[in-house]
Amino acid sequence: MNDEISYRKKNDDIECVHYKNWTKAYPPHTHAEHLTLGIVEDGKVCIVMDGASKIYRAGDEFQIPPDVLHEIKPVDQEGYSMLVTCVHVQRQMLSESGSKAADIPLVELKDSILDQPENLYLIEEMAEDTNISPFHLIRKFKKMYGLTPHQFQIQCKVRKAQKLLEEEKSVCEVTYDAGFCDQSHLDRCFQKIVGLAPKEYKKASSPDGES
Repeated sequence: MNDEISYRKKNDDIECVHYKNWTKAYPPHTHAEHLTLGIVEDGKVCIVMDGASKIYRAGDEFQIPPDVLHEIKPVDQEGYSMLVTCVHVQRQMLSESGSKAADIPLVELKDSILDQPENLYLIEEMAEDTNISPFHLIRKFKKMYGLTPHQFQIQCKVRKAQKLLEEEKSVCEVTYDAGFCDQSHLDRCFQKIVGLAPKEYKKASSPDGES
């Protein structure tokens, strides 16, 4: 029973990911600016969302809103097969969906990281830009977005690396263009979040399936 994964973009706003006999787990993460819609085709998968876990079986559908902390893990060694569609949500819609005036500095910080995740941005600089102490900034950001600013920045670096790999850039180019200090750093972070090595992702996301 071979495990397979493939990525296909319908357009700039919609991407489909097909997991077949997949047994890998994904640690807590979020999808900034993306609504995730999925259907389980075979097997069972456990999805933990905001601390609540639920097992989904063949035929079950699920939905994960943007910026909601979640993790995905197999229930048994048989793995799971599912089709997931990620739909881009306009940033303005997210900002208007309940942000308070007091949250604006955090929204702007999040947008800044999303726009340029490759930049070196220390927590002290973030605290100065938001006028919030480092300790409270970490706590408030995690409460609002599920991740600490550093975790969110690493996740955004990986997302940028994915896009660059889809543009046929080499892993070496991607390493530095996405803001990683070296290739081993990219490999560790990429495998943790995506579940594949950069070269494996490059092959899985190419139209012809070749690297």
